[in-house]
Amino acid sequence: MDIQRIEAAAGRLKGHARITPLLSSPFLDEIAGRRVLVKAECLQHTGSFKYRGARSAVSALSDAQRRNGVIAYSSGNHAQGVALAAKQFGASAVIIMPSDAPKMKIDNTRALGAEVVLYDRATEDRDAIGTKLSDDRGLTLIRPFDEPEVIAGQGTCGLEIATQAAELGVTEADVIVCCGGGGLTSGIALALEAHAPGMRVRPAEPEGFDDVTRSLASGQIERNTGSANGLCDAIVTPQPGNMTFPIMHRLCGPGIVVTDEEAQKAMSQAFARLKLVAEPGGAVALAAALYHGDQIDADTVICTISGGNVDRAVFLHALDQFGEG
Repeated sequence: MDIQRIEAAAGRLKGHARITPLLSSPFLDEIAGRRVLVKAECLQHTGSFKYRGARSAVSALSDAQRRNGVIAYSSGNHAQGVALAAKQFGASAVIIMPSDAPKMKIDNTRALGAEVVLYDRATEDRDAIGTKLSDDRGLTLIRPFDEPEVIAGQGTCGLEIATQAAELGVTEADVIVCCGGGGLTSGIALALEAHAPGMRVRPAEPEGFDDVTRSLASGQIERNTGSANGLCDAIVTPQPGNMTFPIMHRLCGPGIVVTDEEAQKAMSQAFARLKLVAEPGGAVALAAALYHGDQIDADTVICTISGGNVDRAVFLHALDQFGEG
């Protein structure tokens, strides 16, 4: 992985991926006690940054691979990104999703033309299902984060952050990124290393699923021991990627861990102050910026809202429970 691969991905994504805005609100600055800039990836195609990596990966395949079709594992956002990217290239897509994934994400993936195969996290082996389907049909697997072209696609978000921040006169900042397996975090870190070296990436994770934070502290890959689901489903993974962790270990500062309640408060603030819809996992970076200022030294913090694909009931609960607080 290097900056050349990210810049090549940016060339392939030009005119296809949206350049998402970098937003601000004086109300958020007041809560955080510093300047807060929000990279609104919830406004990306399919409602999350995952379209970047999916489009990058599908666009890098050979014609023969696209004719045979692609396969992906996902609880929802990677699923939708791959489904749309495959559809745009006229390729078939099979997406293996947990049966307890948010209904909106399952429905949206099907609506984008993908074949959705549901499995039970507790009793079925996702990898075994995928291997059999891949072998039977000759499908190409597009991994959600431990895939070079996926990381490169996510890194294009970092290129935009560097450019947009420079336009605002910001060259030094902590860049807090919602982190699951580390594809977005490592991609942004590589992009900023090359184009905004005064910025430091910080992963943000939900309490109980802080494998990246613990891995960065120990210097080796640590696993989560709890169940594979949680309120912040979009960024719940067993452990950092074998490809993403070395990048994060080299380039990232310490992780920040937030509670589910703080994530929901951040969802409410994003809606009230920026008119953005954030899913719980997509709001953890903003939660870190707003409620963990004692762990941040920089005068300016840039945070991603990485996704907005949230079921109506979950979103309304966050708004009803936490209002504008």
